[in-house]
Amino acid sequence: MNKININEKFGLFTEEWAPKIIAESNGQLVKIAKGSDELVWHTHEHEDELFIVFKGQLTLQMRSGDVVLNTGEMFVVPKGVEHCPKAKKDTHFMMVEPLSTAHTGKLESEVTVSFEKQDWI
Repeated sequence: MNKININEKFGLFTEEWAPKIIAESNGQLVKIAKGSDELVWHTHEHEDELFIVFKGQLTLQMRSGDVVLNTGEMFVVPKGVEHCPKAKKDTHFMMVEPLSTAHTGKLESEVTVSFEKQDWI
């Protein structure tokens, strides 16, 4: 059991929209990611997805309206809600979601990431 320095972890990678796993708790993965521009529209049919912004601004575009998150703010996208994360340049954020959550839901695209053991940092 070691403490985790989240800012240090953000310094270990440069890829955007490629979440890195930093912890697991009660079947939930704690992931951090960096982003600029948009990801893709997708849905998680069975899992909520919690976003916490550490740096920058993340907009969670949803068909019902956008939610803009600034540093220190969080939001939970409910299961089944189609969304498309959009970030200002060099935004850092965390996601907390069940182990079963696929990166872009059932949508497979060139930006889709599958999580393997090497994604732990």
